[in-house]
Amino acid sequence: MDFVPLIGRILFSVIFIMNGLNHFTSLGDMTAYAEAMGVPLPTLAVIITGIMMLLGGLSILLGYKAKIGAILLVVFLIPTAFIMHSFWAFDDPQRAQVEMAQFLKNIAMAGGALFFLYFGSGPKSIEKKEE
Repeated sequence: MDFVPLIGRILFSVIFIMNGLNHFTSLGDMTAYAEAMGVPLPTLAVIITGIMMLLGGLSILLGYKAKIGAILLVVFLIPTAFIMHSFWAFDDPQRAQVEMAQFLKNIAMAGGALFFLYFGSGPKSIEKKEE
């Protein structure tokens, strides 16, 4: 059963690693979207959030400094939910529904990250003792 936390870390972290990489491979598109949503300094914001997702996701995946990785993810997820997925601001019901799903996804993942912050990464981690 000590493989369950490892599987959980893999499943939880993959979205952050993939999307963090996407921030760099699609920098222009991501910047344009951030700018359209009113994010100040959109290119810098996309780069910083990409780094946060990559470091946070890798940290949890590997079980190395997972509590710090969890903080990076929570600091990314909560503001992003409110800034980028403000479903209440859309008149189109379909767009509002899509944004609500994205908003709730971010909030739920922030909850998961808070579990890592509190409990650490568990067995099969690179780091045996959490900070």
